[in-house]
Amino acid sequence: MRTTHRARREGFVVDEKISIIGISSLNGVSTVKNENSLKELDETGNMDNCPGLNDEKDANMKGLDIFNENFEKKERFAVSNDIGSVNESTPSKKKYKFKLKTGICYDVRMRFHATINPVDFHPEDPRRIYRIYKEIADAGLINYDGWSWSNIDEQEIMERISARELTREEALLVHTENHWDRLLQTADMSVNELLYFESIYNSVYFNNESAFCARLSAGGTIETCIAVAEERVRNAIAVVRPPGHHAESDCPMGFCLFSNVAIAAKCILQKFSIIQRILILDWDVHHGNGTQRIFYDDSSVLYISLHRYEDGRFYPGSKYGNYDKVGVGKGRGKTVNIPWPCKGMGDDDYIYAFQKVVLPIAYEYNPNMVIISSGFDAAIGDEIGECFVTPVGYAHMTHMLMGLAQGKLVTVLEGGYNLDSISSSALSVTKTLIGEPPPELKITKNTQNIGTV
Repeated sequence: MRTTHRARREGFVVDEKISIIGISSLNGVSTVKNENSLKELDETGNMDNCPGLNDEKDANMKGLDIFNENFEKKERFAVSNDIGSVNESTPSKKKYKFKLKTGICYDVRMRFHATINPVDFHPEDPRRIYRIYKEIADAGLINYDGWSWSNIDEQEIMERISARELTREEALLVHTENHWDRLLQTADMSVNELLYFESIYNSVYFNNESAFCARLSAGGTIETCIAVAEERVRNAIAVVRPPGHHAESDCPMGFCLFSNVAIAAKCILQKFSIIQRILILDWDVHHGNGTQRIFYDDSSVLYISLHRYEDGRFYPGSKYGNYDKVGVGKGRGKTVNIPWPCKGMGDDDYIYAFQKVVLPIAYEYNPNMVIISSGFDAAIGDEIGECFVTPVGYAHMTHMLMGLAQGKLVTVLEGGYNLDSISSSALSVTKTLIGEPPPELKITKNTQNIGTV
């Protein structure tokens, strides 16, 4: 049995800066040989005097400087109790005037999901969740000591929520048995088998840890929603990967292995009789085909998606993201697609859509819980999404949704591939969740797309 399997079973968590180091997927297997040596790294993450890792350093880390980079210190923005004020000095430890905190779910082990060849760049990068977590920590909302969740400070502004693995029973609320079994088999596949497995699906990759990470991602999403439903936290953000909204009931696709948000919604509806209606708002730049299909005939979930469509040419490349796809049977009218005809959409487009379409329908539906499929690939700077939504735009959309369901809102990470864009956008959303008023929204005229809508 590989060391990483034993390590995760014993709750061993490695330093954030080097959690991927030595757990690369060269040859399709993990290569950690000495758990104790991981803990001997100094505070800078220096490997030079680390016994048991030097021999592997060259082999495992050639071309992997991206995983061991020294992240630049971000300017720290403290959270203030004074409405509209921001203290740009040291992180604040002031308490908000709320009985419940905002929750956050994050687990370093989700970074073990990586491409087999670690020198190959892939946009669904393990650093995505770490950069968000680090940005939130640098803002003073949680403590960061370099060792994940080990030292919990009761004075922290946010409440930590532990991730756990998705169970088979939970997965089968959405996925087929065949889907579950096939993903679990990847833990024991050879390199050639993994490469073949990738080739038969649409835009996914696997290593031996992928299924485990996907179970953590889905399980963490469930636990975050449960924490909000049980009112242990006021609202929450789940910083999880791999994402989920493209995964179909019978196959993974689009970087997604399990349908995280759909599974969580099913679990909440089953577990809490008081929650009978859930709004899933998907602002990822890609249409959430998997989520839509799962709830297409279900009146207990209202699915609203804003996405680039371009007459079905933009990924996932089907007509199911068009405005005329509204659900069937009992679910008719419970699917709402807002398909953008081109790239370049910005704050003004999204805010207008929220005011004219999203909010009127959402308030009429009157959900008991709101889950945001929060992809940040429509953010300014994302080369895949090619849109211009700013962190302030995301803050305002979050703030508008917080007026629903008595504030029971969970935001779950989906896509977003520019590390600076996703971290600043996620921080802006998080600040809004904890009670910071959104900054002033400065709408600029979008001349690029005049006449296209």
